[in-house]
Amino acid sequence: MDHRTSRRAICLLSGGLDSAASLAIAREQGFECYCLSFDYGQRHAIELRSAALIAEHLHAQEHRTIKIDLRAFGGSALTSDIEVPKHRRADTVASQIPATYVPARNTIFLSFALAYAEVLSASDIFIGVNAIDYSGYPDCRPEFILAFERMANLATKAGVEGTTKIVIHAPLIEMTKADIVRKAVELGIDLSLTHSCYDPDDRGRPCGACDSCLLRSKGFEEAGLADPAHATALQSSL
Repeated sequence: MDHRTSRRAICLLSGGLDSAASLAIAREQGFECYCLSFDYGQRHAIELRSAALIAEHLHAQEHRTIKIDLRAFGGSALTSDIEVPKHRRADTVASQIPATYVPARNTIFLSFALAYAEVLSASDIFIGVNAIDYSGYPDCRPEFILAFERMANLATKAGVEGTTKIVIHAPLIEMTKADIVRKAVELGIDLSLTHSCYDPDDRGRPCGACDSCLLRSKGFEEAGLADPAHATALQSSL
């Protein structure tokens, strides 16, 4: 890529399937990608190791992990001692916001991305949210993304001066999980590097029963593909 002519994008990278696909799409569109991950006090650091591997695998220009402590507030199964819900029915997943929702997490993450975009004179931010096969989080919906984009262009020096118009890209937002799996495979992502489970065991093996595991399994099954991360987890248990 010619760095003299390339566009810069900030890409939020959790280490999961969706954020990896979003980063790969940004790369496919010709962006020079600056990745941000967050050590926010979540239950485990496995996803952060995955994020680092994915950023290298997809040739990100830069990958930074920002440390913030959302355990100071708690209020989520991912940032406190609340139990992670398991074996939720599909109709429940679609209609109820679960205990794994972290209050204002995507707002916080996008705010960091916005600040970094201003520093880099970047106009574009990528986030791998999805509003079709998802856990019902309010900050994964199209109306949230549009509202944040409007706010971003009101709240920044670049937006007020008209030198940059911030665009929030959510390329997966209307895709099914199966569509995301297919797109990830099409883009050549090594999906064995990704990690989705909310509650892995002490060896990093997915629980197979939390919302994220169930949605991931559904996506691979509907796509007619085997999950390489699941195969890797099985091998590690032998």
